[in-house]
Parts: sequence; structure tokens; C-alpha cells
Amino acid sequence: MFHPQSEWLEILKPNFKLLPLKERLLCGLGALLGLSLSSLISLWILGDINAWYIAPMGASSVLLFAVPASPLAQPWNMVIGNTIAGIIGVTCALHIPNLTEAFSVAVALSIILMMSTDSLHPPSGAVAITAVLGGEAVSELGYLFIFYPVLLNSLLLLLVAMMFNRLTGKQYPHKAQLNLRSQDPTPTQKVTIQPQDIHHVLEHQTELLDISEYDLQKIILEAQYQANARMQDENVQEWRCEDIMTHDVITLQQDDDIQLALDKFKQVNLMSLPVVNAEQQLVGTLALYEVVEWFKHATDVRMSWQHQVKHIMNRKVVTVKPHQSIADLVPYFVERSFNYIPVVEQQQLVGIISRADMIAAMNQRLIWLRSKTTEN
Repeated sequence: MFHPQSEWLEILKPNFKLLPLKERLLCGLGALLGLSLSSLISLWILGDINAWYIAPMGASSVLLFAVPASPLAQPWNMVIGNTIAGIIGVTCALHIPNLTEAFSVAVALSIILMMSTDSLHPPSGAVAITAVLGGEAVSELGYLFIFYPVLLNSLLLLLVAMMFNRLTGKQYPHKAQLNLRSQDPTPTQKVTIQPQDIHHVLEHQTELLDISEYDLQKIILEAQYQANARMQDENVQEWRCEDIMTHDVITLQQDDDIQLALDKFKQVNLMSLPVVNAEQQLVGTLALYEVVEWFKHATDVRMSWQHQVKHIMNRKVVTVKPHQSIADLVPYFVERSFNYIPVVEQQQLVGIISRADMIAAMNQRLIWLRSKTTEN
């Protein structure tokens, strides 16, 4: 039972997920690299570093590296938000003599205009204040302040954030569509909560939520999977991956010549094949379209060294374990249109589950349920 002090503390604390230590260290490292590189490039280009402008960039780095999925951290928000704040701040500094009035009006107008242009970026408030309180250095720059340091440092920090987040496996900028194959809802959304339903609810919200509509859709979709799994009849046999997987798997060797890989694709009439090393460990996958793309550039001298499967294969592979429930595979086949998923045990490729395997299993489950309904 909580003590009164603990209860108050819990109320004051945000309902925020605490990331693992590795992720927290990566966020800090990203901010370190972003601020260091953008400042050093500014020094190299213009010969000086504006120390009074580090505060807004430091605030932006918190969003770009710690919460890159936030709508407030997207490129449009940072560039447009900082630009608006810079223009308003300089204008107020030039026409309002009293500093307190000047930066107060600057921040207020910046908020209104950023919200009107869907470019709200909290650190931009610091940009507006900096434009007013920056002293003679900013006064001498006038409206050039918008281009340097505002736009220059914003773009430099943004570029570092894009590269760093991609290298660490985070999607940035954030995509706005769950279904990558069309603008329609995903198959699961069509029969549950659709994007238009979420959009309708958000339109009637009077508070600004620090979560994108895309992320909200994604969370609801994941919650739907969990609910479906929980509501399954406990008496229904739980199929495992090893129950339906194909053991005799057609594979490519990572050292195979790409020409030989194309011949194998022709023989088996498949669109994608898993790639293994000499120890039969799964190291990647190769799709037919990747082979076609390689042939398009085969005459390019810069590509002449790329002649083996390992040079063009995709090394990021979604895998499952033999004892894993086949229910875990449904999102990949339904939402992401996978053709197959490799089954791996102790890094060894032990089988493969195709879309046809899943359809057969689901059909068998449907027949079983119908028989139970008839009995009842």
C-alpha cells in the first residue's frame, strides 16, 4: 500500500516508459554527436560558434534523439517552428524596447503561429527568447539571424539525427501510414478500428497529444492482436511453428555467385530465398527483385566487386523459434505481406513457414471450430 507521499509522487510523475540502459546511453550519445558535429561544422563554415544559441539546440536534441517518434520532433516542426520563432523574435526585438514585453510577446506569437502551421516545436520558444535577449550579437545580425545560426544549425542537427536514428534502427522521420502497400487500412484494421475512427475521435479532442496518429494506430493494432490472443478458446489446440514448418528448405549460400542464384530462382519459381553460411546458419535473405536491380547496374565499374549473394542480400531477417505459437506470425503475413518466415534454433536454420502453411493451419482451425459448434 502506498504512503500518501508516494501517491502524490506517482501523480506528479509522467506515465513514461523507462527505456533499457543501452537505449538511454544511445540517446545521450546521439545528442553528444549531434551537438558536437553541428557546432564544429558551424565553426568550420563561418569561423565561430554562437554559444548563446546552444540552449535551443540542446532542447531540440532531447526530442530528436530521445523521442524521435514524437510529432514535435519531426523535421517539419523543427525547421518551420525554428524559422517562425526566429522571424517573430527578431521582429519583436526590433520594435518592442522593453525586453520582458518583447520576449513574452515573441514566445506567445510563435506558439500561435506554430500551432496554426502544424509545426509546434517546444525548443523554438527558446529561439524566440534568444532572438530578443541575444544582445548586440543578434542585433547586428538582424534577420540574418534566421539563416545563421537558426536554419544552419537546425539543418545540421537534423541531418545528424536522421543518420544516427537510422543507424540505431529507429525510423526517422516517422512514417504516417501503417499499410505500406496502399493508402487503405491494413487487413486487420478493416475489421476492427479503422484510421478514420481514430481521426474522428482526435478531431474532438481539445488538448494536443504528444503522440502521432500513426503511433496511436500502431498501438491500437498491437493491442488488438493481444486481445485476440487472449480471447482465443483455451480448449483449442495451440499450433506451434514446428508443427507446420517445412524442414527441407531451399536455400542460397552466401558465397554463391549471383548468376547461380538467378538460376535457382528460375528453377524453384520463388520470389525470395533464405541465405545461409557454410555452417547452415541463417545470415540473410535474397529477393528476386534485388537480383534484378543488381543486373541493372552490373556494367557499372563501381559495382564490379559485388558478384556474390552476400554482397546484395538483406541481413535483417525476421525469424521465429520452433516452439513459438503460430499466432505470433499472423501480423507479419497479414500486415507486412511476408511470403515466408525462417524458423531458427541456436542460430541454425531448421525450417521455414510459408504463407500457404499458415492458410492451411488456419483452415484446419476453422474446420475444428465448426465441428465443435455442431457438437454443441
